[in-house]
Amino acid sequence: MMSEQEIVEAVKELPEEKKKSLSEKLAEEFYLNVKGKGILDAVQEKMVSRKLLVFIVATVLMWYGLDPETWSTIAIIYIGSQSAVDVAKVLKGVQ
Repeated sequence: MMSEQEIVEAVKELPEEKKKSLSEKLAEEFYLNVKGKGILDAVQEKMVSRKLLVFIVATVLMWYGLDPETWSTIAIIYIGSQSAVDVAKVLKGVQ
């Protein structure tokens, strides 16, 4: 994995046309051109798995009265679906 400094140096060496293309892609990825969304929304969408969020909410709700059988079902669905995603990524060669 490249360090931050290596990435900065690599970007500096790019032709201006490539830099502009890269900045447009970054602006699109992080919703910099969209008024209704911000960088934190983009980070949350990219970094936080919705399945993990459901798992965490179910765990918190278990403390407030969610029955153990329902929590177990949610946990099994989370673990199983996340495993399927991980296997698909390995098969496609995505990290």
